[in-house]
Amino acid sequence: MAPPGRRRYGALTVVIALFCIFASTAHAASAVLGIDLGTSYLKGALVKPGIPLEIVLSKDSKRKEAAAVALKTPRTPLQAASATFPERAYGGDALALSARFPGDVYPNLKPLLGERLASSRAAAEYQQLHPAVEMVGVEGGRVGFRSPSFEADAAPFAVEELLAMELKNLRENAEEMAGGARITDAVITVPAFYTAAEKRAVELAAELAGLKVLALVSDGVAVGLNYATSRTFPSVSEGGKPEHHMVFDMGAGSTTATVLRFQGRTVKDVGRFNKTIQEVQVLGSAWDMYLGGDSLNELIIQDIIEQFVEKPEAKAASVKIEDVKKHGRTMAKLWKDVEKVRQVLSANQESSGSWEGLYQDVDFKYKISRARFEELAAEHAIRIAAPVNEALSAANLTFADLDSVILHGGAIRTPFVQKALEGLAGDASKLRSNVNADEAAVFGAAFKGAGLSPSFRVKEIRDSDTANYAVNMKYMWNLKERNQKLFSTTSRTGTVKEMPFKMLGDFEFTLSQDTGRDHEEPVLSVRTGNLTAVVTDLIDKEGCNRDDINTKFSIKLDPTTGLPEIVKAEASCEVDETEKKGGVVDGVKDFFGFGSKDGKQEPLKDGEEADETTETVEPETSSSSASSSSTSESAKASESAEAKIPKKKTVTSNIRFSTSREGFEKVSKEEMKRMKDRLAAFDASDRARIARETALNELEAYTYRSRDLLEEEGFVAASTEAQRTEIQAKLSEVSEWLYDDGSDADEKTLKAKHAELKALIVPIVTRRDESRKRPDAISDVKKALDQTQSMIKLIKENIDKAAEASSSAEAAASASSASASSSTPAAEASGEADPLADLEEEDTPSPSSAAEDAQATEQPAFLSPYTQADLDELNKAFDDASKWLDEKLAAQDKLTPTDDPAVSSKELERRAEDLNRISIELLQRKLRMPGAGSGKKSGSKKTNDKKSKKSKSKKDKKAEKAEKEKAAEETKDEKETPEHGEL
Repeated sequence: MAPPGRRRYGALTVVIALFCIFASTAHAASAVLGIDLGTSYLKGALVKPGIPLEIVLSKDSKRKEAAAVALKTPRTPLQAASATFPERAYGGDALALSARFPGDVYPNLKPLLGERLASSRAAAEYQQLHPAVEMVGVEGGRVGFRSPSFEADAAPFAVEELLAMELKNLRENAEEMAGGARITDAVITVPAFYTAAEKRAVELAAELAGLKVLALVSDGVAVGLNYATSRTFPSVSEGGKPEHHMVFDMGAGSTTATVLRFQGRTVKDVGRFNKTIQEVQVLGSAWDMYLGGDSLNELIIQDIIEQFVEKPEAKAASVKIEDVKKHGRTMAKLWKDVEKVRQVLSANQESSGSWEGLYQDVDFKYKISRARFEELAAEHAIRIAAPVNEALSAANLTFADLDSVILHGGAIRTPFVQKALEGLAGDASKLRSNVNADEAAVFGAAFKGAGLSPSFRVKEIRDSDTANYAVNMKYMWNLKERNQKLFSTTSRTGTVKEMPFKMLGDFEFTLSQDTGRDHEEPVLSVRTGNLTAVVTDLIDKEGCNRDDINTKFSIKLDPTTGLPEIVKAEASCEVDETEKKGGVVDGVKDFFGFGSKDGKQEPLKDGEEADETTETVEPETSSSSASSSSTSESAKASESAEAKIPKKKTVTSNIRFSTSREGFEKVSKEEMKRMKDRLAAFDASDRARIARETALNELEAYTYRSRDLLEEEGFVAASTEAQRTEIQAKLSEVSEWLYDDGSDADEKTLKAKHAELKALIVPIVTRRDESRKRPDAISDVKKALDQTQSMIKLIKENIDKAAEASSSAEAAASASSASASSSTPAAEASGEADPLADLEEEDTPSPSSAAEDAQATEQPAFLSPYTQADLDELNKAFDDASKWLDEKLAAQDKLTPTDDPAVSSKELERRAEDLNRISIELLQRKLRMPGAGSGKKSGSKKTNDKKSKKSKSKKDKKAEKAEKEKAAEETKDEKETPEHGEL
């Protein structure tokens, strides 16, 4: 029994609880979202059971969505504590608002991630291209924006907070596509040049959006994974030659070149089996962080402004280039349309655009040729070669070693870009468009997520990236700063390096990335917590020599982020190993010769037997023999001890340490809570706004439908003139209210107005509908009554027929009983008392049994499944329904069409259903009853049961007789067998 106060759970309860836990875990992990975080566009791909690698569509069914979020500016600025927040727009809807609300539209936020406002080139360029936005610093010096939709005391929006809104919108679209399943796991693409600060900013935005980042994968690796999913490469384990490809990715914000090696390899599988996997390995990466589609758009904008200020109208207004660039709405209009102008040039020789009131109400038309555009972008075309050559150099390869150049990114379609790549490759056939230039990266990210999730089983492709930035370690030693290089730019992720230190007291060091800029970017700060105590214990307790103690840290490049992390830290030394004295058990084993191999007792040889004689040996002989033996053994032991060399063993003790982020500091708990609370408030405000808009739309639609009802013939017939006049006045009042104050009314007020209208209209609509449905409902009840009456007649006939058959059967049974009783005395008189009579088979039935069989077979010829109670119940239901219908019809005949009905159509339907249900139940009872309508089957079954019982009784008697005979034979044999002593 379980102790008091404790509850002992059964095994079934535990199993069910575990099943629920694992089922919920599997459900939570059953969907993965791959996200291509682009500068201008966001793309998502969903992996879910039943949905393999499907692009997430936006609200307007587009396969990619502009990376922009906008806050619709309210009429009056909102206070910080307000429960109402501006409506948010995403994608194309957000960009459409840029001309009206340029200060509340935030496009292309990716370059600002992880940047410090004070020293960021990207932030300065963003402010120049989007002059209407107010850029401010937030906690940690990160970039933020102050929205004009809020008062000045409201906290600004961090870049990560705005990006989180976009990611959450993408996640909600994916969840809608997945049938409402919650999605929390994601793999996000990032450029190869992202530092620790930028990667951590992406992780922060994902966390605010409710996403758990399974991995950050570089764009080049993601494209390579997508390329490898449909291909099999030569196995290097079988002497195959790997393939080398370059992924040239030119997007809106940057350009990267990644050299990849694709190969197969045979590795160990389960048990003794092997398997062949595919490998995608980065050999080298290079980039241009500011060469992309946006920089090309900027060239066209600059040309537009220069031509615009030369117009006579602009000159007359003294318009200057700086004035136009600082005008928020003008720049927003240009940024919105200039990308289309550039994209047209990719397929045509000329492109044009026009703007009404571009600046100070001056209209402008612009035309540009491809030749002019290439002239403007001449310097950009020269920059294409640098990433390509640097990536090949890092991989120690040349263009001749490449099998192909895989093109990816939206700007790759620009003609002069492909022409420059052809010139570098020397062979146009090496440029391949064998992947989707827009979606390969997002598909690769989703595939990697499926491989990381336990819910999916996919083709095994192992990818490995490089550090891309050298990782250095800085620490103080002998009052001097030491700088130790740990990882190079081509070090593979997942690599672990052990770093020894000479320090024997607590110290700290910093890991940093060498980004090639003005200074190194710190990544991680590490401080030991108990090194001094560990060293003291090693000296005092383990006997270590202070000079022999080594301090060592294991540092790893995290394969999911590419950032360095501390795996473990330990201090160790070598000491002499001392043999431990044996205990009581070892002494007993030695005494019996089972311990040391040098013991006197030897195992028996094959074929020998142990001597079991118990002859007594003289004590003196025994004593002298034992003494001689011990002396010999001690001499051997001393010689062996002198010959042995002391063994060394390594003593290790773990070091406690703490780490803290450097560069992009971890956001404080207070700031994190504030951002999450504001995002939750935005969501609540959106839900409230949607509910209010729904109530408003329903009220407006109801007023329109109600006006139509006033002219409908059925509605007029069911209402009085006074009622219609009242409704008309109410409709006019509500319509006027909607156009005035109603447009800003809350959900509760709108629903109250809706309820007032319904209170006047619904009763009339109900009367109209009832007048239409009533004739058919009455007809159904009458049909049910007719069917019930027919059923009553049928049941009565069945009961009468069964009664007649029962009387006939009783008469036949009486005659049979009289015949059987007359033959029984004669049989008893002729019988003799036989002690073994019960062992004999009764082959011939007795007269009494024959009479029983005859009585069992002669049953009534007809059995009724119904009883008099069934008939009474049906009669009562029929009478009640008939009386109720007559009363209701009489009451209805006294009413006018404008009066509420005496009986509803639903009541009539229920009455008909009740009658039909009773009849159906009685009919089903007849079908279920075996032998209904005939008594033969029932009687024969009874006879068969009797016969089976008789047969069983006879078999039992036979078995009992055989056992008695066998026992008698055994008794006879025992009497004839003599005792053992008489032989």
